[in-house]
Amino acid sequence: MLSLQENIRPSSDLRNHYNEISKQCRENNEAVIITVNGRGDTVSLSYEEYKRLKARIELLEILAESDDDIKYGRVEPIENTFDDLRNMLKGEA
Repeated sequence: MLSLQENIRPSSDLRNHYNEISKQCRENNEAVIITVNGRGDTVSLSYEEYKRLKARIELLEILAESDDDIKYGRVEPIENTFDDLRNMLKGEA
């Protein structure tokens, strides 16, 4: 399960304490929510955390598409899939 800690900071902190916020994101795997006039405006994450979240979202999208394929009967026996792959590798497809 994803457990990303959050910390809320005003936009002035982004300007005045960027290095501290950057370190907080990188070292503590925290998401820093930047507020403007007391309302959430922007989220700052470490680059590594961003890549992990993006990969998880992409995987979830693939799984959702797979669920739809099963739901709507867009499935083939596995033998057909392997035959298609073999043909592609041989350059026959």
